[in-house]
Amino acid sequence: MQNQAAAKKNSRISTKDLVTTGLLTAMVLVATMFINIRLPISINGGLIHMGNVVLFLSAFVFGKKKAMIAGAFGMGMFDLLAGWTTWAPFTFVIRGVMGYVIGSIAYTGGKNGNNILYNFLGIIVAGFFMIGGYYLTEVILYGNWLAPATSIPGNLLQLFFGCLSLFIAPVIKKAIQYTGGN
Repeated sequence: MQNQAAAKKNSRISTKDLVTTGLLTAMVLVATMFINIRLPISINGGLIHMGNVVLFLSAFVFGKKKAMIAGAFGMGMFDLLAGWTTWAPFTFVIRGVMGYVIGSIAYTGGKNGNNILYNFLGIIVAGFFMIGGYYLTEVILYGNWLAPATSIPGNLLQLFFGCLSLFIAPVIKKAIQYTGGN
């Protein structure tokens, strides 16, 4: 009976975790919605946005679970609110997996998101998933195997800009440590 009570207590989500995750989700949404450039190079449109920076920062600073939720819900809501509704379920899965993968790799071996090489490796691995995921999404949505290739340069550019998070994360971690947070 005591083990069940302890397990139940440990499985609860703290108010702090809930608020942090909500704020990260809102930040991903805002960065995606308001800091973006529409790409003219892809047949099906495309967008470069700073939501990736916030998603990657979420993974480096707060770990895989918060990043997964922030990426899935933040960018999924963007698709719903910005008229990309058919993309929303795909984005939800792709961005959620990206946050989880980056956070998992960044926290491998006790690195706690503090090792720039592990963080970069997380971006690379998640980037392959993103590019492949959005390629397959376009194949499903548009029924063409060739046209989705035009989106790959834009996706690579998104990952490139997302790498800004590699340089911002240590500053944020120090600020959190300085204020006694996290």
